[in-house]
Amino acid sequence: MASSDFGKEAHFQASATALDQVTNAAVESKAENPKNTLHVPANHEKSHKWLQRIFPYQSLEEMESAWGLGNYVIDRTTRQKTWEPMSIYVRIGMHLLYVGSEQEKALHSQRVQKLLKEQSDKMGREYDDPKSVDHIMPFIESFDLQGSLQQLKEPDPTKYKSFNDFFSRELRPDARPIAEPENDRVISSVADCRLTAFPTIDLATKYWIKGFGFTLARLLNSEQLADYFDGGSIVIQRLAPQDYHRWHSPVDGTVESIEQVHGTYYTVNPMAIREAGTMDVYCENSRSVMIMKRKATGSPIAVVAVGAMLVGSIVYNDGIKQGADIKRGQCLGAFRYGGSTVLTILPKGEAVVDEDIVRHSTQDACETLMKVGWRVGARPA
Repeated sequence: MASSDFGKEAHFQASATALDQVTNAAVESKAENPKNTLHVPANHEKSHKWLQRIFPYQSLEEMESAWGLGNYVIDRTTRQKTWEPMSIYVRIGMHLLYVGSEQEKALHSQRVQKLLKEQSDKMGREYDDPKSVDHIMPFIESFDLQGSLQQLKEPDPTKYKSFNDFFSRELRPDARPIAEPENDRVISSVADCRLTAFPTIDLATKYWIKGFGFTLARLLNSEQLADYFDGGSIVIQRLAPQDYHRWHSPVDGTVESIEQVHGTYYTVNPMAIREAGTMDVYCENSRSVMIMKRKATGSPIAVVAVGAMLVGSIVYNDGIKQGADIKRGQCLGAFRYGGSTVLTILPKGEAVVDEDIVRHSTQDACETLMKVGWRVGARPA
């Protein structure tokens, strides 16, 4: 959409109005199916009609061509490629990223950051409220989660104290066995997620992380760490709202440090990550940087939990602190409401990423559906 047709100020106001309306609809109608409020697909006719009242699109076709409305993902077990539609609130968040020739100024705008923080805080408060338990069953039914309830430490949805209590639900210890448990060279997926992985950071910025401003130094908030990880590999693990929203350790090791880096709450949808010329959201968003020393090799490994649009908070489990010994597959922490991402960064020579994941991430330009503990790669023998 050209900025001459729709100025930056009008675009911001329309986006702010739309986001407020969709979050209000969710919290004011707690018993309603989430797919009719926050998670209604952005390519649905209902969404198109609603968006056209707020944004000056001349036609649905114009909107389709101007904005991507979802992402392809590949099931690692079946190799089936499927379309994952984008939720309406994510689509609105994308509008806050793109504003034509003035986009860089808008992305730095304190108003945008203030808006996203206010909306994330609002959803956090609402979903911490005990009354939000009314949202649990509609959420389960909306995303077909009934079959996964027996995997939970508490399988009874009525036992949760709030929606956020359910959103950050715990799995049974045996629900996610790690791949090749006796092989300490293996690196595991840290989450149930949509995953991309790259043998080098350079490949990641060529195929996936295309926003301006991405550097390891900014991501890790340390020039020294950036130098150490230069030339290393990166695993990007995106959690959709319907996913189990905790993350686990990729290797055995000891926690050396945990640093909270304050930032904003842009969407981490692939459309935001892969669009050239936009702000890099990984380096802008609030995040927690854990550095651990890998037991098998003594090498530092970075595990970066990145908050995202409508994420209330990033919370570590009790006992996860500097000096703690952790095992591969051990749960480290949880996200409150919203989609999120966890990045695993390994130094050069520490890992060979599995070929099928690299192929999906580069040639196919797709995320791979993964589970906690599944193998991502391994240190060379």
